[in-house]
Amino acid sequence: MSMNTDNRELTSMLNNKLRLWSQFTIAMLLSSWIGVTSSADLPDFTDLVKSNEVAVVNISTIGEGARNNRRGTPRNEQLEEFFRRFGPPSERNNQPRSRPRSLGSGFIIEDTGYILTNNHVVAGAEKIMVRLSNRTEFEARLVGADPRSDLALIKIDSEDELPALNMGDSDELEVGEWVVAIGSPFGFDYSVTAGIVSAKGRSLSNPETGSYVPFIQTDVAINPGNSGGPLFNLAGEVVGINSQIYSNSGGFMGVSFAIPIEMAMDVVEQLKEKGRVSRGWLGVEIMELTRDLALGFGLDRPMGALVARVMPGSPAEQGGVQEEDIIIEFDGQKIERSGELPQFVGRAEVGEKARVRVVRGGKEKMLSVEIGELPEQPGETLPMEQKETSANKFGLRARELSEKVSSEMGLNGAIEVIAVDGLSRDSGLRAGDIILRMKTKPTQTLDVLESIVNDASSGDVIPILILRDGRRIFLTIKVP
Repeated sequence: MSMNTDNRELTSMLNNKLRLWSQFTIAMLLSSWIGVTSSADLPDFTDLVKSNEVAVVNISTIGEGARNNRRGTPRNEQLEEFFRRFGPPSERNNQPRSRPRSLGSGFIIEDTGYILTNNHVVAGAEKIMVRLSNRTEFEARLVGADPRSDLALIKIDSEDELPALNMGDSDELEVGEWVVAIGSPFGFDYSVTAGIVSAKGRSLSNPETGSYVPFIQTDVAINPGNSGGPLFNLAGEVVGINSQIYSNSGGFMGVSFAIPIEMAMDVVEQLKEKGRVSRGWLGVEIMELTRDLALGFGLDRPMGALVARVMPGSPAEQGGVQEEDIIIEFDGQKIERSGELPQFVGRAEVGEKARVRVVRGGKEKMLSVEIGELPEQPGETLPMEQKETSANKFGLRARELSEKVSSEMGLNGAIEVIAVDGLSRDSGLRAGDIILRMKTKPTQTLDVLESIVNDASSGDVIPILILRDGRRIFLTIKVP
């Protein structure tokens, strides 16, 4: 009896060991197969880099003008700097005026020596030096630059035919697609980084570039020195120019932006032909609609670009666009976010008629606007002076602007905010704001303001157009 028991225990033990061994073997085979499959699915960039790195160049400048060229936005909670000074950290400060400094990258777009880079790489330089992959150096001349798109075209003269890159189609890029960058981060020439397209058509607010560039967002590692370098698709075609990073530290944080190559090549052609770039102009100040503003203007959801101001004598004014219109379509292109409008308008042909669909008073209306040319200084900064005082039940203390001050500001009358409390404070109003309109009515006098406040009913959402720091923006007061 004990012999049979021992045999059964031995058999059971052997079966368990065989089962464990089988499971282990299968797991190892699966792991190996998965590893091979994953490896096979990952792209190999070696041929792409070998074929194209010879056309990528390092750009340095000589001169104090270039040293002081630092393009960026003021420090704030979200974005410390847009455009980085491009070069090794040790060469950024306290260097002699005549010493060359590595600023960034560029790439050859024609075998005759035309090179594309960022404007902030070469702006203000007394001398621009270009170094090829074989370490040959040339002094380049500036053909033209376009600060609004942050692009510059330079040219070198070589007796030999130069290698040029093939241009791709960034419109065909898909989010999630692999892309590769070649440049000189921190002065380390011909460094290669890779990642994917994170988003397309990003609109970035910048005092100099405005919103005229529909940026390609990637997670490709971009650092100081990559600026002006090419962004490739897997076919080895240039689809963008690396231009900006989003960073709180000055280094790469996983978010970088590139200028689409189609837009860049359009700028190149204009720079070659006339040394400058002309863009379409509508002549409006716009802002994004919040959910509350959308409800206040009779929309079921935020969409389009809210017109905060129509500039006097502008194409928009002549075409019938009014303040508080919501532009939802421009020449057949739907406008979901306000930042899309400047991109579409900027690419429009000057002198051509554009069909502009707006929502006005809750109803859609189609307008025809002849596109003008964007002036050098389309905006203006207005002084802030006021007179007379009053108060109201919204917790808003305000005073009228005098006729003289209103006239100097180009207004027929407006109200300045003195102090805020309660509902007015909750709405985002500040002392010093100029109230231009409330609930679609011009607030030229305190009587108009008081009338609107007194007529407000429970549950009302009241849009308020204000002037703050030279810009027109909308706020809303919610009546409990």
